[in-house]
Amino acid sequence: MSLITKIEVSNGIYWVEIPKANLRILCGCPSDAVKQLMKRGLIYIQEKKRLSYESGPNAILLSDVSLQCGDFSNMGEFPVLQMLYKQGMLLPNHPNNTGEMPILIGSAEQVNSQMQYIYRGNYGLISQEEILETGVSQDLAGDMMRMKKKFSFGKILYPSSLLKSCIIDDEFTQIKNEVYIKRNQVNEFVIQYKNEVVNVNLNISSPYESPYRLGFYNIKRDYFAVIHSGQGDGWNIYRPSMSSILVFQGKIYLIDAGPNIVYILTALGIGISEIEGIFHTHAHDDHFAGITALIRAGHKIKYFAAPLIRASVAKKLSALLSIDEKNFSEFFDIRDMEFDKWNQIDGLEVMPIFSPHPLETSIFYFRTLWKNGYKQYAHLADIASLDVLQTMLTKNHNEDGISEEFFDRIKENYFQKVDLKKIDIGGGAIHGNAEDFKTDQSKKIVLSHTTKDLEPFQKEIGSDAEFGAVDVLIRGRQDYGIERANNFLTSYFVKVEPHQIKILLNNDIVTFNPGTILIKEGEQNENIYLVLTGIIEMIKTEENIYNKLSAGSFIGESSGLKEIPSKETYRALSYVQALEIPRNLYMNFVKYNQLFENIERLRDNRDFLGITSLFGEGVSYTTQNRIAESMILSCYPKGHVFKKNYSNLFLIRSGHIECRIGDEPIEELGTGDFFGEDIAVFNTPGVFHFFVKEKVEVFELRNEFIKDIPIVRWKLLEKQEKRKKIILKSSNRRSFFLWNDDYSVNIQSMDNHHKQLFELSEQLHDTVETDKESLSKALDFLLEYTHFHFKEEEMLQKKYNFPGLYQHSEKHKEIIHQIKTLSEQFKNGELTKDDFMMLLKIWIFNHILIEDREYSRFLNEKGVF
Repeated sequence: MSLITKIEVSNGIYWVEIPKANLRILCGCPSDAVKQLMKRGLIYIQEKKRLSYESGPNAILLSDVSLQCGDFSNMGEFPVLQMLYKQGMLLPNHPNNTGEMPILIGSAEQVNSQMQYIYRGNYGLISQEEILETGVSQDLAGDMMRMKKKFSFGKILYPSSLLKSCIIDDEFTQIKNEVYIKRNQVNEFVIQYKNEVVNVNLNISSPYESPYRLGFYNIKRDYFAVIHSGQGDGWNIYRPSMSSILVFQGKIYLIDAGPNIVYILTALGIGISEIEGIFHTHAHDDHFAGITALIRAGHKIKYFAAPLIRASVAKKLSALLSIDEKNFSEFFDIRDMEFDKWNQIDGLEVMPIFSPHPLETSIFYFRTLWKNGYKQYAHLADIASLDVLQTMLTKNHNEDGISEEFFDRIKENYFQKVDLKKIDIGGGAIHGNAEDFKTDQSKKIVLSHTTKDLEPFQKEIGSDAEFGAVDVLIRGRQDYGIERANNFLTSYFVKVEPHQIKILLNNDIVTFNPGTILIKEGEQNENIYLVLTGIIEMIKTEENIYNKLSAGSFIGESSGLKEIPSKETYRALSYVQALEIPRNLYMNFVKYNQLFENIERLRDNRDFLGITSLFGEGVSYTTQNRIAESMILSCYPKGHVFKKNYSNLFLIRSGHIECRIGDEPIEELGTGDFFGEDIAVFNTPGVFHFFVKEKVEVFELRNEFIKDIPIVRWKLLEKQEKRKKIILKSSNRRSFFLWNDDYSVNIQSMDNHHKQLFELSEQLHDTVETDKESLSKALDFLLEYTHFHFKEEEMLQKKYNFPGLYQHSEKHKEIIHQIKTLSEQFKNGELTKDDFMMLLKIWIFNHILIEDREYSRFLNEKGVF
């Protein structure tokens, strides 16, 4: 009989169980991993001592990389909640509370990152000072903090007090009870118990799967309507989490972005590029996990929230990906809103209202002027029940809780009369109760955020809504499809007269069912299609190309103008609306307006961009044209070395290039791969150089055309993280702490400091096996020198007015705290030698090879070298 059971649960998720060791490992935890376990029957209800509770994992194996296929790979918030509360591992007097803590298994960096992310997911902003930084008044910040502490039973606990860590590397490490684990390669692991082993590979080549199946819906774009895109909660395996999609004047706005948002939008026939903006209520995973999908658009999606909510969301995203908070504004068009006021948004009026919850949360009221006044929609996600709020009442302003005045204001905010109101009725300590709304005078109430079917008494209070159901508040009387087509065409053909554009507009808008082939490879297309809504898949199986195209894409233009068979197949992934333009008409339009030469000139470049992973999906036709126009093709012989400080991005057309640090190869690049993003996109001098292994052709792309495309920036960030993992993996020997000229920040004084830090780290590596006194002295000296280095670095930045001084200084404080904590843990035997050295490597890499490069270019431009 096998000692180890391994089950593939879903793409990138495995279950490994060793019953004799009382160990059940969830391997891989993207969003909705708990739902996948429930769906497979690996989480079920059991009974002990007349108490019913859930089974489930007691350990989580994290992915080595934070992002795969554009999705978060590690989202342990709900799995941890399931272990602590639904399994009862934290509950007093619970039969499953044996004193053992759930275990987070993974690299030091990922475990650390996950702890920070869970911390932010539990509490959001964790101090009154952080709340004040968002512009909230002193009194209100104090009230918010007292309420937060009441929700958390008076304590804000760091997750390490609830979770145990198991840091793994290339040698076997014991998880518990003689079960061992080691890493073979990035994201490939071996788990051993006695003489039996299993292999677990967490790498994925396609996106994580949804636990539920949705149909396809052909949704009309109305004047003012609400599409019900989610009625469930974080535990409902049959329905998406609570969310809505607002349609206003034909434009699409999301209210929250939970797990599987791309799948949800595809089912509704909406492409990411069609999203105008998102209204965000808060940062719990069932409302937050899809945020990365919105980054995968060809334009910056507008992000609407009060600064308090935005700060909470940005800190959680920063913790999850180990990136600076300022990156949030690099991916979204930030539109801060004021609480308790009607904010004007292109004709739509929106009022966010602060709502009590363990982390910063707002409810939203929407309205627009119509006959006899306003039509209004209210979205009340993750509200607290009145019974819970009453238990929090206090007359003492120094005690944790809320005041009577605050309670009355919340009641008033909850029960405003509107045409349509969607409310959270999840119950428990942090969710709403349907009975609170029994006397609400709103015309229609929709009950949401629940796992169970509605009870009879709840049905008397409000309605249910199936996925894809639409409540139309104001019906549209105009054709938004023609309006979108006109906008696309005028942006593509800037110099063409409007009356000529109308020739193309005077064609049919056709609808394709999901799964329909528009153009087949090897066949000549008679029509050219301008996609207006929905998602198209471009397939080229021989070259392993599968790209998604959405609104604004031209389908069949290249083969149509050349009058040759199509080289690709184009297939509808959802309901698709497209303007169908006869090929002959389009040909005459192009010739009459003298566009042929320009289209022909750009076509080859644009076609090449279309088959690359970086530009093939999410980048609009207009943007591809701008990039194609700026591309410069150059050839380089074998042996050529691309130095580090290039200002543009390079895209390989043919040949092979080796990415190196010093003489050490890190990665081999070929056709369609890219390099040079450090300065071109992130404005940070690079650490790598690139060696031509055989003659190459490379396109040089001007940075001004690519740095503000969110999906491109996101993919570059994903690649940057993977390269960092390769360095840490390939440099786990002592040579990592030996100086390499590629580490230089090009400022002599700082390079000298960094060389000293490398030497001290190398000495510390040599000292860890010696007596405690020598080790203690080495640790203290490293900390003392780090203090000195940071002080000198900040003085230099201040002298030349470096704009990022404050953020850099705050990062220094955080690093000093981390080193102190790690040193104490190591001295007390809480960290192994390998754990400590890996954390030290990560700190050195992030500080010297990434963060310090942000100021080096600025100072170089000031003449400081």
